[in-house]
Amino acid sequence: MVGQKVTFSVAAPVFNEIDSIDEFYRRTQRVMQELGESWELIFIDDGSTDGSTEKILQMAQDDPKVVPIIFARNFGHQIAITAGLDYSKGEAVIIMDADLQDPPEVIPDLVARWKEGYEVVFAVRSEREGESWFKKLTAALFYRLIARITDVNIPLDVGDFRLLDRQVVNTLNQMRERHRFPRGMTAWVGFRQIGVPYKRAARYAGETKYPFRKMFKLALDAITGFSYFPLQLATYMGFLSAGISAIAIPVVILLRLTGNEAFFGQATTLIAVLFLGGIQLISLGILGEYLGRLYDEAKSRPLYIVRELKKGRNTPSMDKKND
Repeated sequence: MVGQKVTFSVAAPVFNEIDSIDEFYRRTQRVMQELGESWELIFIDDGSTDGSTEKILQMAQDDPKVVPIIFARNFGHQIAITAGLDYSKGEAVIIMDADLQDPPEVIPDLVARWKEGYEVVFAVRSEREGESWFKKLTAALFYRLIARITDVNIPLDVGDFRLLDRQVVNTLNQMRERHRFPRGMTAWVGFRQIGVPYKRAARYAGETKYPFRKMFKLALDAITGFSYFPLQLATYMGFLSAGISAIAIPVVILLRLTGNEAFFGQATTLIAVLFLGGIQLISLGILGEYLGRLYDEAKSRPLYIVRELKKGRNTPSMDKKND
């Protein structure tokens, strides 16, 4: 596909999805062929160990539209999305997961909105099949918390499933921060955006690759990447503790002058020290999170390392790909 104009690039991160890849490819191929436009399917293998790598490479040999990007190790879902954007050639790029929770049949709806002139078309989860009540509850809280404390308007109940115009992709490719939250980055860049509702399906096979630990890290990246609220929270807690102390001092003096023994002894002192110590440790922890991110940025390591790429596939024409 070297030199050929591509209208649509489908970028699908893959991590141990051997049982889903064939069905994902079949359904995506059918949908893209029905659109009647030139297209490519980019599989970003994020350090799979279950045979997904070999499957993707075999698909690339059988179908020139399949573009394999094989990472040297697992770099994470958000970084895999970044690589898909870096290596995409399409006038529009569709980001979606390969586990079929993002149905390929929704792609025509995204494309229709793009052809109306929208540069960002995101898929809104109206229903979520096959997920536990805990996952649904934490996801709902996550989206609403982000909406309240971040500096950008991130749509509710929207994941990474979306279509991006080439102009938006080129803009995102200039943003090379290490702790990435593409949903927030897409909202931050602006452009004309619109949502398309869809029913999020259950996983076709296998287990979720986003347990609570990874969801928590994603939430932390989202908050620290787009909000100063945690730093402000430390300030608020400092004022709160100072206010409590200012009120408590005259109260304790008055009680002691009146002979009340309620505040005699070391208990009050210990409680006050523990309270202030807790606030100080929380504040230091928040500062540590931000400083850690600054440290990662200062090291300037590559966002990812590609072990294998489709033969004849040029590297992205951008100097900052691995800055």
